Amino acid sequence: FISASSSFFFLILHTLGMLSTEDWAAIRLTLELATVTTVLLLVLCTPLAWWLAHTASRWKGPVGAVVALPLVLPPTVIGFYLLVTMGPNGPVGQLTEWLGLGRLPFTFAGLVVGSVIYSLPFAVQPLQRAFESLGQRPLEVAATLGASKLDTFFTVVLPMARTGFVTAAVLSFAHTVGEFGVVLMIGGNIPGVTRVVSVQIYDHVEAMEYANGWREAWWSSALWCSCCCTGCNPARSAHDRSPTGTAACRLHAGCASAAARPRHYRAVWPIGLRQDHGAAQHG
Repeated sequence: FISASSSFFFLILHTLGMLSTEDWAAIRLTLELATVTTVLLLVLCTPLAWWLAHTASRWKGPVGAVVALPLVLPPTVIGFYLLVTMGPNGPVGQLTEWLGLGRLPFTFAGLVVGSVIYSLPFAVQPLQRAFESLGQRPLEVAATLGASKLDTFFTVVLPMARTGFVTAAVLSFAHTVGEFGVVLMIGGNIPGVTRVVSVQIYDHVEAMEYANGWREAWWSSALWCSCCCTGCNPARSAHDRSPTGTAACRLHAGCASAAARPRHYRAVWPIGLRQDHGAAQHG
């Protein structure tokens, strides 16, 4: 296994050494696009996923269906809709021009908008499943201890759902790296501006430069495999493997806001923690 891994590593290094300047520019642009898209998706999709996981509104079904649309619509169709919407005659295009932002098509900002929409379900659905798996018990305990909603999110929800955040980040990043139809429709093929790796590979194949296409494809495959391995085997600390991990999260939530609680709350919260700790030990 070590020998095979070493051979593959040196093959990747040899391949990277044969890449041209245009190939490196496409790789850099792809990594920038995937990073910006992933960060925006995590920020924007967290409240949306939280709402979908806990709401009882009748709009939950329609909103969830709209979020899942990029999974079933062809990429070129999504790209065409976005191109028309952000074009000079579209509502978004007219709005950006009125605000003095210019036109989004065939720009890096347009690629970011298209990538965020196209990868939306790959971020929302893992976060929604992670939030749903928490249940109401940790939130109720944190509320009983006097923790605020913001404190509860950062000290209870975030540690317990971080596997969902890792999965959402990895899927969003890998999906953005592999985009082709959407970025080609919105960004075109402008070197150094909108030409990403997938479009660069297409150019090599169209020009019958199969050797260059192989080198670019090797790099893309290595990156995608790394993302898949990271997503399928998220790191779990000893804190997660510990049977008292849940109780520890609740204890942390309670201690973080202990100073802000009235005295009569402080007299009650050790009983709840002892019950949680005892249940964890029996478990």
